[in-house]
Amino acid sequence: MNITNSSLLIGSKVYVAGHRGLAGSAIMRRLEGEGCAEIVTRSHAELDLTDEAAVVRFFAEERPEYVFLAAAKVGGILANNTRPAEFIQDNLNIQANVIQAAHDFGVKRLLFLGSSCIYPRDCPQPIREEYILSGPLEPTNRSYAVAKIAGIETCWAFNRQYGTQFISVMPTNLYGPNDNYDLAGSHVLAALLRKMHEAKVAGASEVSVWGTGTVRREFLHSDDMADACVFLMNLPDAVYGPIIDSKSLAPLLNIGCGEDLTVRELAELIGEVVGFKGRLAFDTSKPDGTPRKLLDVSRMKELGWQASISLREGLAAVYREYSDIHNAAQEYPGEVTEVVE
Repeated sequence: MNITNSSLLIGSKVYVAGHRGLAGSAIMRRLEGEGCAEIVTRSHAELDLTDEAAVVRFFAEERPEYVFLAAAKVGGILANNTRPAEFIQDNLNIQANVIQAAHDFGVKRLLFLGSSCIYPRDCPQPIREEYILSGPLEPTNRSYAVAKIAGIETCWAFNRQYGTQFISVMPTNLYGPNDNYDLAGSHVLAALLRKMHEAKVAGASEVSVWGTGTVRREFLHSDDMADACVFLMNLPDAVYGPIIDSKSLAPLLNIGCGEDLTVRELAELIGEVVGFKGRLAFDTSKPDGTPRKLLDVSRMKELGWQASISLREGLAAVYREYSDIHNAAQEYPGEVTEVVE
């Protein structure tokens, strides 16, 4: 894990929106590990971020100085395809309410987490930050992507008009503790891990994998993502300022490992980690999604940050946690459908 100067966050009140999710919980672990004592959180039951009045009351009461906006309605191909109105409306409301309140109540810095699906479906590879809005989006998650693009544009607009210091990051496909393994909403890595665990326990000889297995994906452990986010929030003004003050480029940075692999290679690696020795059956009637999504992470490397957790190492840690906590056959009965974002 990269060591960063946490002088900006230690001793400050930090609000992590979405602290129970995959990304938010990783940011929480990172902040706690750095000794940040004043971390503010609210569960969805305690604070509905789509409720503007409730968000205003929260900011008025708590007055956070730094905000990590990791709260979002998320899912893969199946969820995005079947509930597009929810994905665009909920995410637009969450972003608008939190960003506006951050401005109104004098938040020093805000970091907004987007998604690599903001980039055009047929983007040149690896994907540079300036490729945003340069072509058509992937149809299966367009509503979610448009909402995330709006969040980036909102941060940029507030910076230009009001002088705020809001930054956006685009993590690649994440995995790690508190990942989603449910039947209809999980992403490809989590779903394949669960399916192979269940197959191993049941003694099954075959696991079905959506699509052709030829599309390529990049994966980043959530702890690396959190490390990058805290690194950015702690940048000195002389480095942070030019990122958010640009008039020609959105205050946007890709976060990834800079390497990808095919879904087939991913499935084979998960099989090795889990200990599943059966056959992979690729269901070509199911969608593949975007052909490739490899992020160009050169800007983060130039700033002094790069990922440190290898995919095999990260998968092994995730599987240890999964197998220790879950009796998958009992807790998650039924067929699992993986979705490739």
